[in-house]
Amino acid sequence: MNRAVWEPRLQRLWYGNSKLAAVLLPLSGVFCALVQLRRAAYRAGLLVSRRLDARVIVVGNITVGGTGKTPLVLALTQRLREAGFRVGILTAGYRGRRKTWPVQVNAASDPGQVGDEPVLLARNSAAAVYAGPDRVAAGRALLASSPCDVLICDDGLQHYALRRDLEIAVVDAGRGHGNGHCLPAGPLREPVSRLNTVDALVYLGEPAPGAFGMQLELHSATRLCDPGDTRPLASFRGEPVHAVAGIGHPQRFFAALRSAGLEVEEHRFPDHHRFRAVDLEFGDRRTVLMTEKDAVKCSSFAPAHWWSVAAEVHLDAALVAWLLDSLK
Repeated sequence: MNRAVWEPRLQRLWYGNSKLAAVLLPLSGVFCALVQLRRAAYRAGLLVSRRLDARVIVVGNITVGGTGKTPLVLALTQRLREAGFRVGILTAGYRGRRKTWPVQVNAASDPGQVGDEPVLLARNSAAAVYAGPDRVAAGRALLASSPCDVLICDDGLQHYALRRDLEIAVVDAGRGHGNGHCLPAGPLREPVSRLNTVDALVYLGEPAPGAFGMQLELHSATRLCDPGDTRPLASFRGEPVHAVAGIGHPQRFFAALRSAGLEVEEHRFPDHHRFRAVDLEFGDRRTVLMTEKDAVKCSSFAPAHWWSVAAEVHLDAALVAWLLDSLK
């Protein structure tokens, strides 16, 4: 069974009222116990967490799938650079086909080799970006080539081998924690109680009491084959468009396009899907709008009617103030 089939089924299991979840609860209990034991082993020193020669901020979540971590990493990187910090970014390189890691990533890197999110981070920040499953090794390689004051680790909350100074957990306010169960019955990588131990909680959408908020807004689109051609989303009103999303929560993208007044035909793909041109041949020449993460994998073969939609991040001013104060 391919990912295009089983990923939607998992979403229905985790965020619906499936009776299968109850059947899987014993396995979830075992998984939950193991992840708690693993974390306890790191805290007790039985497993080693290694410190890097820079302050480390981990941005992650406790659920499988997209919650807005990468946009938050980009926004925090920008704010810290504006405040005078030298910032580097670490990321896993998920689904990258490279045999050797870590690797420095730049705007021209092949997302098939290093992963889509590392290339997105490199294209949208002025920071050094290193990718690799071993975030300690990636951090050491980055610091050897680009001295930094602060390293931000994208999606590293469960990577306990990397010692961190601050933990920021991101929660999708719209979807919450699904059915509240750990894998495989639910979407949780760790129990919800893990959120009580992080330094800051950031909600994508309306924040819970005591948490910070962030918003993602879609305003413009850029032609993939001509990055100098950027237009407001409003210019695509009046005719149906194809909307393409191979991300963790595609419905958020589709809903945002509709909120902008667009008539959308949805095309969902698995998260981190490796696109081919044939995937986006819909039998017409209507405009195709896609997320920035998907666009990094499609720009090399994009015709003129394919566009990348940029997400504008709005952070609580209090979050930025807290972060700067924490790094003093």
